[in-house]
Amino acid sequence: MPSANTALDRALANEQEVLAEWVQLQLAATTLRSDLMKETELRRQSQEFIGLFRAALGTGGSFSLSSSEWSGVRDFLAGVSRSRALQGFSPTETATFVLSLKQPLFARLRKQLETAAADLADSLWVATVILDKLALFTTEAFQKSREEVINRQQQELMELSTPVVELWTGILALPLIGTLDSARTQVVMESLLQAIVRTGASIAIIDITGVPTVDTLVAQHLLKTVAAARLMGADCIISGIRPQIAQTIVHLGVDLSEVSTKATLADAFTLALRKTGSSLTREAKPASAAHG
Repeated sequence: MPSANTALDRALANEQEVLAEWVQLQLAATTLRSDLMKETELRRQSQEFIGLFRAALGTGGSFSLSSSEWSGVRDFLAGVSRSRALQGFSPTETATFVLSLKQPLFARLRKQLETAAADLADSLWVATVILDKLALFTTEAFQKSREEVINRQQQELMELSTPVVELWTGILALPLIGTLDSARTQVVMESLLQAIVRTGASIAIIDITGVPTVDTLVAQHLLKTVAAARLMGADCIISGIRPQIAQTIVHLGVDLSEVSTKATLADAFTLALRKTGSSLTREAKPASAAHG
């Protein structure tokens, strides 16, 4: 009696015939995004998978996705899942790549073992277990790749949402918009410190006009940023202290007495100019222009 692995390998022996039927099934499936992948690429991936699948079956060992015998299949599917995640496929569309092989495989097993019911049942069960687990693996790999993409995008958005602007020689401004949590505070602090080192600024204005609420945690994050800037030789001014935020800070008992605060960014800029010994003067209009 041939083993189930041997029966599966024999069912896939005519690789080109299986490949042609499998690719056609994938092309006809509603889960295939033809706008995201060309038929030539789909055919290449399918052919490579069949080759790796048969090689793993040919080792004769029992199926274990973590075993070295199945490492080629595992690495290949991880790469396919990652590329499809980046291309915009869904988890279902990605898993269907593996699951759609069942139809041509099962049809050949039935034809091959039509007179041996027990062998057919064993082979169908083994094929189902293997392909289902491989499909689950693709889903997990897909989700991991998507999470990596999302985390990277969130990091990039945080960096874009915390621009450090050089308002004047020696004066930086960091306008904050949105919630200030621990992760974003780290980005804010790194961006500000890098800008201080790059420009040699002595004053940094942290504007919280766009921060909706200030609680104890947000206040602590602000104080940490101020302390870090001081260690780099720059004094901080916090602007955008609206009346309701001022009341909240007092109610929370947060001590900002050692930090310069202003109601608006303009007021903070004026204070920064004074601290650096700079000033702005309005250019007088020429007499002809005044009478014109």
